[in-house]
Amino acid sequence: MSAFWSAWVIVLTLANLGLVTWVLFANRKVAVDDQQDPENRTTGHVYDGIEEYDNPLPKWWFLLFIATLVFSAAYLVIYPGMGNFKGIGGWTSVGALKKEQAEAQAEFKESFGQYVDMPLEKIAESREALKMGARIFANNCAVCHGADGGGNYGFPNLTDNDWLYGGTPEKILETLHNGRQGMMPPQGPVIGEEGVKNAAEYVLAMNGLEHDAAQAEKGKQIFGTVCMACHGMDGKGNIALGAPNLTDDIWLYGGTREEIQHTIRGGRSNNMPSQKDKLREDKIRLVAAYVYSLSRQDDVQQ
Repeated sequence: MSAFWSAWVIVLTLANLGLVTWVLFANRKVAVDDQQDPENRTTGHVYDGIEEYDNPLPKWWFLLFIATLVFSAAYLVIYPGMGNFKGIGGWTSVGALKKEQAEAQAEFKESFGQYVDMPLEKIAESREALKMGARIFANNCAVCHGADGGGNYGFPNLTDNDWLYGGTPEKILETLHNGRQGMMPPQGPVIGEEGVKNAAEYVLAMNGLEHDAAQAEKGKQIFGTVCMACHGMDGKGNIALGAPNLTDDIWLYGGTREEIQHTIRGGRSNNMPSQKDKLREDKIRLVAAYVYSLSRQDDVQQ
């Protein structure tokens, strides 16, 4: 909170205290009417035969209000509670927050801090570390990749060995630290609708799926001219570019004829946000180790 807003809140608080004090003392006085019994003086308000007495607050009640106002004013002086405005004891809300954060860091250093310098392979061998990594994954990654890491439409499956940018511990950490920006440029304007259909048939052929052989042969020529720069001549992809393998029948956006044509025609764009400004380094390493372990489940079982 800025100094202006801190001061603004303090001024409003003081103004309200002053207003409450005025109302309290204003209602302490009663109207003087010599024609009425001093002990049974009324305000003149009558409803259904019930009259409202014009008597001051009982003394104990009045003093209790006074004590509350005094306490409020004293509390505001000692603990302003606004940004960097210091009270008599030097207390500030910012200082209190930093102290609590430091205490939390110290508390979690013993449980999380040990993983900052530990190799990911070693972390992945710890059952306790994987439990922590799974909880962090569920809170931060499951919304896109699924609770089990199995992926969703447009979001990669993290439990297999098909990696867009590589599945080594170093590559997984790099992805979490820096994020990824995937881009498949639209080819429809380049090769035309007929070229889109022919290229799609060739992609189907590379996966051993039902296809039109004549169109696939034409599509092979288009692939060698337009697509091989990213996906390679053999269609097995390029992890340096994040270009997927087009021969393993694993699809990020679907592998039907229509879906493949749509991808070639209009392109695809996807973003994996960086986590380094969201998670501490120890938590990033725990998540990375957990993701690494997901892709190695079959190896561990064997």
